[in-house]
Amino acid sequence: MKRDLRLEWTLFLLAVQFLTRLPVPRDLEFSDDLLARATKYYPLVGALIGLIGALVLWVFSALVPVPVAVLLSMAATILATGAFHEDGLADAADGLGGGLTRDRALEIMRDSRIGTYGAVTLGMTLALKASILMAFEPWMAGVALIAGHAISRMAVVHVIATTDYARHDGAKFTAPTVTPEGYRVALIYAGVVLLGLVFAAGLGVAAVAFVGATTLGQVFRSVYLRKLGGYTGDCLGGTQQMAEIGMLLAVLIWL
Repeated sequence: MKRDLRLEWTLFLLAVQFLTRLPVPRDLEFSDDLLARATKYYPLVGALIGLIGALVLWVFSALVPVPVAVLLSMAATILATGAFHEDGLADAADGLGGGLTRDRALEIMRDSRIGTYGAVTLGMTLALKASILMAFEPWMAGVALIAGHAISRMAVVHVIATTDYARHDGAKFTAPTVTPEGYRVALIYAGVVLLGLVFAAGLGVAAVAFVGATTLGQVFRSVYLRKLGGYTGDCLGGTQQMAEIGMLLAVLIWL
């Protein structure tokens, strides 16, 4: 039992290491197999990132105007992740928007420089997220951050589990995998977060949050599937961002 708990803790820390810039032990055991098994913790890591943003928002909303608190909370989550998913969204937008062919789109995504499509998409996404959070009461904005970050990471796990990887050689990104058991565990963690959202804001909010995240995440997935025939690491970042925005927008419309 103790060994099993130690292994699960290692897997969780590997997920933290992969998705964030949060400190983890330097001597953490690593292998491709362990990294694949760690995917099940993505929604839980998402909830942790959202909690960081929520705590910053709740503390500062008592000290400064809400818009300032919201921007500080977003800055906290971006610092926590190293803008990992935002960078993916920008690169994916550049490739999908500027690449006329599949090969050209993949080539553009390899370029670390941000282009017009990426800049506009990232700017609009951050502005939209900030505007939505400012429209909520601070307590609801914090709850939405926790739920949004967790559910959107489940969207990433779903893409990994159900979609082919687009690159076959020369990739700058090692494609993650998830086991059937890991997928079920990730679903359980996402379900627990949704259940918490039911208790915090009601069944209606939880339902529309799930629908909104799923809808916009799947719409974005259909775009890169049509252009690339699969996903890349940048597409996963874009999926997370779109699912989070979809969730926040749906909750705002409902409320």
